[in-house]
Parts: sequence; C-alpha cells; structure tokens
Amino acid sequence: MTLPRPILRLGWAFHKALFRASGGRIGARRAGEGLGTLFLVSKGRKSGTTRRNGLFYVEDGQNFVVVASNAGADTDPAWWLNLQAAPDAEAMLGPRRIPVTARAAAPEERARLWPRLDRANPEYARYREKATREIPIVILEPR
Repeated sequence: MTLPRPILRLGWAFHKALFRASGGRIGARRAGEGLGTLFLVSKGRKSGTTRRNGLFYVEDGQNFVVVASNAGADTDPAWWLNLQAAPDAEAMLGPRRIPVTARAAAPEERARLWPRLDRANPEYARYREKATREIPIVILEPR
C-alpha cells in the first residue's frame, strides 16, 4: 500500500531535518544490494534556488541510481524536471558531497536495473502500475 502524499512529505521532511541536525551522520547509509538514502542538491529550473531532495538509491558501479517515481503520480517530480534543465548537481551521502551529472537511463539499462530496484523497494512496481507515464530511472554519474 502506498502511503498518502502528505504522510510521505512529512516523513521526508523529518528525514531531512535529522540529516541536517546530525551533520549527515544520521539519515543516510551507503547501499550495497539494498536501498540507501542520498540527498540530491540541484538548482530550481525556474527560480535558480538550491533544492535538496532526499532520494532512495542503489549503486551501479560508481554511479548512483534513483527513480523519479513521484510516488506513482502521473507527473514527473520537480527534482527530475530541474535535472533535465541543469543536469549538474551534487549527491550528499552522509557528510560526503559528490558532484554528479544526471541522465535518464537508456532502455538496456532500464531493463537491467528495474528488477534490482524492485527487489530493493517493492513500492516501485506498484508505482509503475499506478502511473500512466513511464517512470524514469535516473543515473547520477560522479564528475
């Protein structure tokens, strides 16, 4: 069952506050085969304001893989729209800040990554069933 959007937003707000208050020591962990949490720092495409979004990720070699699911909504999340306009961003993993460039996964990458992402977070499969759009997989490549 997918939680209602206000509950999801409240959870991420708490997560972000805990991460900030602890200097990145709490609220993030490095993912192996499982799911980790990173904070993506990017620029708003309209405002130019710095935005920080908490995202689940898996590692794929040196890259970080995130899903622009927007909890199964029929619109892309703002952070993905922002990255399409300005793909250079920063991934915060604990206290580490890693400059990254974002891109959409190629079809062969999507085919390879979806099973792994679904194992890490079964909600992704439910989101794909719910959405009328193709949910993007986003590759964050360290620069």
